[in-house]
Amino acid sequence: MQQIARAVAMAFNNLPRPHRIMLGSLTVVTLAVTVWRPYIYHPGSETQTVKTIELDKNELRTLLPEASEPIDQDTPSPDDDAPKDELDQDVPDELGTHDYVISTGDTLSSVLNQYGIDMSDITQLAKSDKDLRNLKIGQQLSWTLTDDGQLQRLSWEVSRRETRTYDRAGDGFKVSSAMQKGEWKNSVLSGEVNGSFVTSARAAGLTSAEISAVIKSLQWQMDFRKLRKGDRFSVLMSREMLDGKSEQSQLLGVRMRSGDKDYYAIRAEDGKFYDRSGSGLARGFMRFPTVKQYRVSSNFNPRRVNPVTGRVAPHRGVDFALPVGTPVLAVGDGEVIVAKRSGAAGNYVAIRHGRQYMTRYMHLKKLLVKPGDKIKRGDRIALSGSTGRSTGPHLHYEVWINNQAVNPLTAKLPQLEGLSGKDRSDYLAQVREVVPQLKFK
Repeated sequence: MQQIARAVAMAFNNLPRPHRIMLGSLTVVTLAVTVWRPYIYHPGSETQTVKTIELDKNELRTLLPEASEPIDQDTPSPDDDAPKDELDQDVPDELGTHDYVISTGDTLSSVLNQYGIDMSDITQLAKSDKDLRNLKIGQQLSWTLTDDGQLQRLSWEVSRRETRTYDRAGDGFKVSSAMQKGEWKNSVLSGEVNGSFVTSARAAGLTSAEISAVIKSLQWQMDFRKLRKGDRFSVLMSREMLDGKSEQSQLLGVRMRSGDKDYYAIRAEDGKFYDRSGSGLARGFMRFPTVKQYRVSSNFNPRRVNPVTGRVAPHRGVDFALPVGTPVLAVGDGEVIVAKRSGAAGNYVAIRHGRQYMTRYMHLKKLLVKPGDKIKRGDRIALSGSTGRSTGPHLHYEVWINNQAVNPLTAKLPQLEGLSGKDRSDYLAQVREVVPQLKFK
């Protein structure tokens, strides 16, 4: 009998960890049913009685083997709890499509990799067109993903006149090029807020895409949802005209007057927007949501295999192993849009930063903020814990850009920046040309 027991023990220890977890769980459940059966089932009585056995979550957790890592794939998506507003509804992003403007230090792999696109696809793109290895500041990449997150198409705006498109073809990509032959013309569109900004901007002649560009350019300076009747705006657009129709456009500058204050955003040669003195408009982000960097217990993995179920379940953030009660900090300025308890996420906080960025913090012990609070970078928003579906104390942290989860450790986040030297001189010359055109009617 002892030999049989030793053989069974050796076989069990040689199993992969997920299998040991599942087998251990089944064994515990079987033993529990066996122990409680005399109290639940009475075959000799005419009336059968069923007794409900309630176990505290902590007691149940002690019965189950500890998983190899926290299970966060059942946490709510941003769309579940993030409050909707008129800007979200009237200026939607095309589902599955993402845009990115190349800035200093960017490469094809550094841009796409942070969005979870496979390195094999990035390699195939570079093989299909070697020019992709020499991206330039101000150029734009746009790509479309399938429902399961696979790269389907990528467009590269080489210049105003040329756009290259890469469509998936088997294991590689087929390249096509389109040359624009239209004439670019500048036009100023101005108006007054009456109702919502979106409705007012459309009445002034701006398209949905142009309205979205205006909102993104000023997203760090003001909240468009709080504009009041009588506020005024003036927009300088450059449009490519073909046969009397606008084929594409580019925002060159915008001026918004809210109350007695004017807000400006002028586009520079690098594709970014600055104020009239050449200072960057984006608020800087911290890389980590804690005072110091803690050990990563589970990495970002959009195709992670659940260690318990064996199924593919995305892990849309990064887990940091923290002692319970560690202060959790907001990584950037923003507004709290969610602060509550929610199932597998436990106590969690979601913060909106401008119009493009959102960060989420889960499994918290205590919340220190509430929805609607204005937050500054470095503010304490919660204390870490192990609430919700969690096998141990840790912080699950997510970064979303344009409604797409990205790797918080590698994503290119807004930084405090400004122009200097010749770049600033060239920009200020451009400001002197653009600002006088931004007049109100």
